[in-house]
Amino acid sequence: MKPRQEWTPKFSITPLMAQKLMEIEAAKAYFDHHPLPAAAEAELRHQARLRSTHYSTRIEGNRLTLAETANAIEEKRTFRGRERDVKEVQNYWNALIQMERWADSGTPMTEDLVRRLHALVEKGPRAKATPYRKGQNVIRDSRAGTIVYLPPEAKDVPALMASLVGWCRKAEKDHLPVPILAGLAHYQFVTIHPYLDGNGRTARLLATFLLFRGGYGLQGFFSLEEHHAQNLPAYYQALAVHPHHNYYEGRESADLTLWLDYFLLTLSEVFAATREQAVRCQSDQTEEPATLSKLDPRARTVFGLFARQETVSTHQMAQALGLSDRMVRVLISRWVQLDFLCPTSSSRRGRSYALSAIYRKSIGNASATGQRTRK
Repeated sequence: MKPRQEWTPKFSITPLMAQKLMEIEAAKAYFDHHPLPAAAEAELRHQARLRSTHYSTRIEGNRLTLAETANAIEEKRTFRGRERDVKEVQNYWNALIQMERWADSGTPMTEDLVRRLHALVEKGPRAKATPYRKGQNVIRDSRAGTIVYLPPEAKDVPALMASLVGWCRKAEKDHLPVPILAGLAHYQFVTIHPYLDGNGRTARLLATFLLFRGGYGLQGFFSLEEHHAQNLPAYYQALAVHPHHNYYEGRESADLTLWLDYFLLTLSEVFAATREQAVRCQSDQTEEPATLSKLDPRARTVFGLFARQETVSTHQMAQALGLSDRMVRVLISRWVQLDFLCPTSSSRRGRSYALSAIYRKSIGNASATGQRTRK
């Protein structure tokens, strides 16, 4: 059966959706007008990335705990017999940071971006963009073995993906509310299931990319994946918008209102919780020193790393900034010249850095704010 050439999602704006959209806007407005201290900002972003990585991979069966995920990301230790789990969380972490970079730079939604995002999730930073699947995949109940969902045939996937991306671009131009755009893109991606594996992780990253790109990133302080994972039955039930498991027997033209009700309700709860966390942090804020206000965004991100440790390695900076070690070394050279950082070890490859004396004076109050926010 040939799929429709243009995807036109069917949904209605319910009173619940309208209310949640207003709540989402209120939370967004708060973050637009209330900057946080540099260290607290970096700590909140780090913790949100960590939770997103842990819970999105956990949804797909990853066995690492939140603490083990943190260790795997920071490469502090390995876990015998769970190398695949370690690689999975490291890949997701890197994909999340790259997604943020694309969103910050205004990278448009394209099929190439989707393929590259999936390659990061499945294979890692050096992988080539992943082509769509060539065979059929089936989602089964892990216990009963029954078919839960039968996606479209592989031959139809290219046209369906082109239609999805085209619809996203048009929806942006038509100023469809960004939360609705993100929710519908999430749904349609997992419905098409363009890959044999990694569809759920990629769909959740794609939805977050569209939120970030549309100005709803809340400075990277929230984890939507965590809230999906906390009530997986509700997440899966919301995605099952039609009782028939076959894509061609109802899912193709199903009404997506109930899914959007779920998505916007969840997003509003996530944004409200993130705002409350920021308000608590804001109440502890002291006036930011002039030295910090002069830092560029990348330097502020690096400054925030010192809230949790006295020295930071080149590789840790690269991870936080989503850059290669080589590119970060170029930035570090300039920061050393500007008396922002100073080296603490002689080895160039594994060199660590500390804040210069003038910036160490600023990290105390900022670090204390970030520590109180985490509690």
